[in-house]
Amino acid sequence: MKAFQIKQHEHPSKVSISEIAAPKPRTEKGEVLVDVYAAGLNFFDILQAQGKYQTQPPLPFVLGAEIAGRISASAPLPDDCPYQPGDRVFGYAQGAYAEQVVASHRNLLPIPDNLSFEEASTIPLTTTTSYVALVDRARAKAGEWVLVHAGAGGVGLAACQIAKVLGCKVIATASSLDKRQACIEHGKADNVVDYTQKDWQKEVMKITGGKGVNVVFDPVGMIIPSLKCIAWNARLVVVGFAAGSIEKIPANLLLLKQASVSGVYWGGMAVKDPASVLRVFMAVLGLLQEGKVKQVLYPKQYVGLEKVSEGLGDIESRKTWGKAVVRIRAGDGDGVGRLKDVRAKL
Repeated sequence: MKAFQIKQHEHPSKVSISEIAAPKPRTEKGEVLVDVYAAGLNFFDILQAQGKYQTQPPLPFVLGAEIAGRISASAPLPDDCPYQPGDRVFGYAQGAYAEQVVASHRNLLPIPDNLSFEEASTIPLTTTTSYVALVDRARAKAGEWVLVHAGAGGVGLAACQIAKVLGCKVIATASSLDKRQACIEHGKADNVVDYTQKDWQKEVMKITGGKGVNVVFDPVGMIIPSLKCIAWNARLVVVGFAAGSIEKIPANLLLLKQASVSGVYWGGMAVKDPASVLRVFMAVLGLLQEGKVKQVLYPKQYVGLEKVSEGLGDIESRKTWGKAVVRIRAGDGDGVGRLKDVRAKL
């Protein structure tokens, strides 16, 4: 099969598509084989390819983590697997940028009938991360001000939408006019701010009537500058470091506003707290089915594994907004999702 295999740590722009043997699931460990139709493209893939990410598989490995596809008919299923060959599923598994991938069936969920493979592939590590950050970590409440950095990104737009569902007032930051427009149109943000401008925090303070924001959602690495526009008892959530540097937060600034900082490591929750992972997935699925949250895809299409490098390059150069997805296998989304049947067995 074709796969985007990392043979040595290097930038993904230097990687060519490889022909490798199809993976074999270990049914005794609950693994299944998935025919991959679409995979979400992520900034952390760029880091992992270069050996700079907190989770590093041994070389050689196939890059990618977010998948959407069908349970393959070419491999056996575990006895306790709730799926059947051909079922549409989404989830996460190392090796998403390939025609087939092995995944634990416990890390998969049925794709809602109203979602395409591309849309489903953006859920596993994106919408879920935003949900955990705002609901579990920040405990955002109705009426509070939420500042969402990189609001036009995949996690950013999801965060904007989830905050609005919670009844919060949203200020989204983005560097360009089209991205700020995306925050309003797709994220339903109440206000937008250009964080590349000097003293952008003054604009945030003006919007909040001088009180500051109650919650900061930060996938970029902007906790320190955000401390200038937070309210008393503010909660700041570290989601990622897309800007490339890890901040050293001055503790005295937290003390002055009685603020707290927490982190979100969605990948770690699967190991440390699997019950919460299932709860979050079910909550996100509910929001998607009810139409309260919508997956926002970057309009440019990346078709074929050969386009993985291009897609990751566009993410790195900050050309994209929403979630970039690579379409790996041709075919539509028709088929039995069996969402209700499978959910009853989970």
